[in-house]
Amino acid sequence: MTTPRLSDDRFRAIANEFGTPCWVYDREEIDKRLNRLQAMEGFTKIRYAQKANSNTHLLRHLKSRGVVVDAVSLGEIERAAAAGYALTPQSDDVVYASDILDHGEMARISETGIAVNAGSPQMLEQIGSHSPGHRVWLRINPGFGSGFSRKTNTGGEFSKHGIWHGDLAQCYQMIEDYGLTLVGLHMHIGSGAEEAVLRRVCEAMVAQVKACPFDLEAVSTGGGLPITHRAEDVEFDAPAYGQVWSAAKSEIEAYLGHRIELEVEPGRYVIGNSGYLLSEVRAKKQMGENQFVLLNAGFNDLVRPAMYGGYHQLNIIPRNGNGRPNATRKTIVAGPLCEAGDVFTQNADGVVEFCDLPEPSVGSLAVFSDCGAYCASMSSNYNSRTLAPEILVEGESQRIIRKRQNFDDLLSLEDV
Repeated sequence: MTTPRLSDDRFRAIANEFGTPCWVYDREEIDKRLNRLQAMEGFTKIRYAQKANSNTHLLRHLKSRGVVVDAVSLGEIERAAAAGYALTPQSDDVVYASDILDHGEMARISETGIAVNAGSPQMLEQIGSHSPGHRVWLRINPGFGSGFSRKTNTGGEFSKHGIWHGDLAQCYQMIEDYGLTLVGLHMHIGSGAEEAVLRRVCEAMVAQVKACPFDLEAVSTGGGLPITHRAEDVEFDAPAYGQVWSAAKSEIEAYLGHRIELEVEPGRYVIGNSGYLLSEVRAKKQMGENQFVLLNAGFNDLVRPAMYGGYHQLNIIPRNGNGRPNATRKTIVAGPLCEAGDVFTQNADGVVEFCDLPEPSVGSLAVFSDCGAYCASMSSNYNSRTLAPEILVEGESQRIIRKRQNFDDLLSLEDV
């Protein structure tokens, strides 16, 4: 069993001040990850994939560290602007990255001139028609992908993402026909991909640069950098990854005859290990041979286990300040939703599993680890439950960075 990096007393203090459930982020852990990335050889730019967690307080902190962002929706464009990122053709603060352009996104992108990472040929047609000369990237599907789940695999024939590598000649002709400006090439083949696969992307990128008929300013290695979830997981070797891509960058620069920008696009790696879902045990009961522990957080809060078997270490903290008991028993952990699938201990096929937990008391705190990425950002109002608040821990202090949604907020859109 792994232990959260924040102390039991800190979690008790947060629960007492802000209530449960709530999200908790450790800024020190975010900065530690940024330091590792910014020390990688060869890379000149970190472009944060804000879909992992787009809280504007966190975006402002990343901006203060020199990190730029991508946006995959009109809402994320506006979040970046609210956090102080520039929306201009001259700035590369924000790149819009998607497989489609809806009408509102097209209008805002034409107005601001921000670069677009095109994931389909139709995007090039639409940009060219509305904004001739626009700066574009091409997101390439190299024909292979990887990831800890088929639902996080973003490459290969069964992925909707990117432009199929066999269609690039058509896209290059469209760039020529519409007078678009090609900034660079981009590949992202999956979240949580193994290092060997990430290196295979490196080889594919070099080949695509050499096959491209245009000069290039930059290449992006995409994201997918893995994080640890279990005690036995091996930490991602950022220095080794940097060395491999630095060598590829040198080969690309020698071929093009000038220096290029080398971007990496992490989301989970920056924020994932920094976050926790802090909840509370509200019931426990025996169902035949099985013990169920029921929390006041459900898959409306943390959907990853129900959606694709995502694993998050769970620790039980006695509310009274006593030490954690050593004895454990096999337990099924579930939430409060009127939904049979509202179970945190299940695999990717939806089969209920057990975890070894110390015997909790009603009122004990339950802390899920590694919840910084794709957790709060994927939460919902299912069962008319309100969104949990977000708390940022900064050294000895903690502050709220998203308030708890109330029922007036929940009903406001229906006040018509």
